[in-house]
Amino acid sequence: MRHALVDDVGQVLWVGFYGTSVPDRLRAQIAGAEVGVVVVFKRNLVVQMVPGPVPQEVVDVAALVELHRELHAAAPSGAPVLIAVDQEGGVVQRVRAPATQWPPMLCLDGHATPDDEALAGAVGLALGRELAALGFDIDFAPVLDIHTNERNPIIGDRALGRDPETVTRRALALADGLARGGVLACGKHFPGHGDTATDSHLELPRLEHGWERLDAVELVPFRRAAAAGLPMIMTAHVVFAALDATVPATLSPAVIDGLLRRKLGYRGVIVSDDLDMKAVADHIGIGEAAVRAIGAGCDALLLCRDEAHQAEARRALIAAGERDAALRARLSESAARIRAMKEGHVARRRATPPHGLEIIGALEHRRLADRVAGRG
Repeated sequence: MRHALVDDVGQVLWVGFYGTSVPDRLRAQIAGAEVGVVVVFKRNLVVQMVPGPVPQEVVDVAALVELHRELHAAAPSGAPVLIAVDQEGGVVQRVRAPATQWPPMLCLDGHATPDDEALAGAVGLALGRELAALGFDIDFAPVLDIHTNERNPIIGDRALGRDPETVTRRALALADGLARGGVLACGKHFPGHGDTATDSHLELPRLEHGWERLDAVELVPFRRAAAAGLPMIMTAHVVFAALDATVPATLSPAVIDGLLRRKLGYRGVIVSDDLDMKAVADHIGIGEAAVRAIGAGCDALLLCRDEAHQAEARRALIAAGERDAALRARLSESAARIRAMKEGHVARRRATPPHGLEIIGALEHRRLADRVAGRG
């Protein structure tokens, strides 16, 4: 008889893969309920260069839809696998033409209130419809970080604004649009990556702001997102000295369980940023990081690049769960939260089928993108 612990570990592991077709290894893992979510990147897309004055990358939509069909079909009955993507706009949008190409969301600064909020909602709806038509279930958006540091190398114009209230209004509107379009939103990166001067993909950032500043600035969008019931929030691999001066937020019980879950009252799924990023991978072993992230209060662990890391995390979580009743209970709690989110999403999808592929890059969406960018 299969052990419940193994099933729970499978739910919390959200993985990426290499190649433009489903690897046999991944197909078997999905069939065995050993993977909760699959994350698709540009490396998984069939892309062709279309010549012209400005050569353009064009995604093979039929191949992408078939990839997603195979991923979904590999899952056993009652244990669906969801498919996620980073599709924010600007530099972070994995699926390029013929899908609508959205400008950086900071372009909303070019629009007065309340038009900016209405535009954010319209972008979310259009983006959600296109992603749902392609077979995606989750978009790792909106960015809840605030653009307060012009030297920030990783957030910058990905942010939805330069102050807490503006970011909050626009982000919640965009998330609502994604939901209406049929896609689950994920706000990021808690408790705020907007003021850092280093890139957590490459090194471990640290912020020395005091509690008063964090409470008045960085935490505002996350507090409101928690109150609004955003389905997912992603953590930041950043050390916040006022909260926990010893480890990045992803691994800190004080930050994840104490602040996000208890103080802010967040009840949705907490997703770690990619544990393969150097801010974590270069400072702590992947197995230990996986165990500590779950212990800190994360529900799902992103492991997007390294298959050996995925296997190491699985082994470490199962071994730790077998010897530690408290961690086993945490895994059970997280898996239950993820299963409930999946079941709700699948039920909504069945009740409201997505648009057909004609919605991809629709004229009205391209005109909306131009308007957001100030081109029309």
